[in-house]
Amino acid sequence: MADFDTKSSSSSEMVIRFFYKALSDGDMSTVERFLASDLEWWFHGPPQCQHMMRLLTGESGQATFRFEPRSVDTVAGGYVIAEGWEGAKAYWVHVWTLRDGLITQLREYFNTWLTVRDLKPPEEWEIRQQIQTVWQSQPRDLARRSLPSLLLAI
Repeated sequence: MADFDTKSSSSSEMVIRFFYKALSDGDMSTVERFLASDLEWWFHGPPQCQHMMRLLTGESGQATFRFEPRSVDTVAGGYVIAEGWEGAKAYWVHVWTLRDGLITQLREYFNTWLTVRDLKPPEEWEIRQQIQTVWQSQPRDLARRSLPSLLLAI
């Protein structure tokens, strides 16, 4: 694993990029080093699509679904959001929380449009009078597909 400051938001994004690379390579010992021992995992989508949970718990010995992010972004509060899709059948979003360079929480959304909004009170109401959308699903291959939509407040 490369040396970098794991406490900055850009480093959090880097951790997530390394995490996906290790997953892609089937390097589960490296994957495990990125995860906190008490990882919190949330899932929204069809139960048969809990691919990441199966990988992380060892229920699935090998990757039956390849997570290849099309975008990885850091948003307000240091959350890292990865998005990917494979044709018109599979669309996923992962919202990662990291602490001290370790992944502590994963919110996984499968075949669900996601909007992330920052609900922290602004320092001055005159500066920011509206709730700010910090991220929104951008699945280009699925633009005409009807999927449930969720709002994640951070």
